[in-house]
Amino acid sequence: MSDGRTCFPVVTPPLEPLPLPTHPPRKRDNQGGTWLETGRRLVCLTWRISILVNEYRTARVAEILADFRTLQYYIAAAPVDPPNMDDYYTEGWAALRQCAIDGQHILNVGADVSVPHASGGPDEQAKAELKQVQLDAYARRHEGQKIYLRQAAAQRWVEWRDQVLQGGRPHSGHTAQLRAIDQQLRAELATITDEAIYAELQASDISMGRWTTEDPSLRAIQRWVRSRRR
Repeated sequence: MSDGRTCFPVVTPPLEPLPLPTHPPRKRDNQGGTWLETGRRLVCLTWRISILVNEYRTARVAEILADFRTLQYYIAAAPVDPPNMDDYYTEGWAALRQCAIDGQHILNVGADVSVPHASGGPDEQAKAELKQVQLDAYARRHEGQKIYLRQAAAQRWVEWRDQVLQGGRPHSGHTAQLRAIDQQLRAELATITDEAIYAELQASDISMGRWTTEDPSLRAIQRWVRSRRR
């Protein structure tokens, strides 16, 4: 049986190197003209790199948001009410309802609409804004993955419970098995930690060749989440 630990990666093309000059460097003249020309070339090269990296930042935000949309689809599709309402307050169904509430919250929670100010021109300003948006998207994906994994654990609980009951209602002969299923659910939920999710998503991104150089830290994600708790 699958453990439900699924990520939804999008492959980002590798960064192409900038073309290097093919002619040999000129000797320095007495007026320092070559040094001036070299400085101009360095400025131009830095500008080109800045533009290229901002394109990769934009692509990174887009793929993270695509992951989050996929997670939201699965979260919204999970059941929340049991076929028999006598099971409404059992552990697995209570967990599924909480996941639905958390999924709606992380979808609707407000983004940081403040505009960061950066010195260094429009490219640096674009960099600052993209990194802020990236943190927002990354934190939502992180929380979405957490909810998705918790839902998967609760749905396994439902399957196991159905196997024990065989279409009937619980009675004293089921007590030990149902207690074991509840304990298994608690154990699985305890493994779904921020640290585990962050490492899992990071490993998945890297394995798919994504550009992860400027991904936010786990601490930054946790700060984002704490600031938006209900």
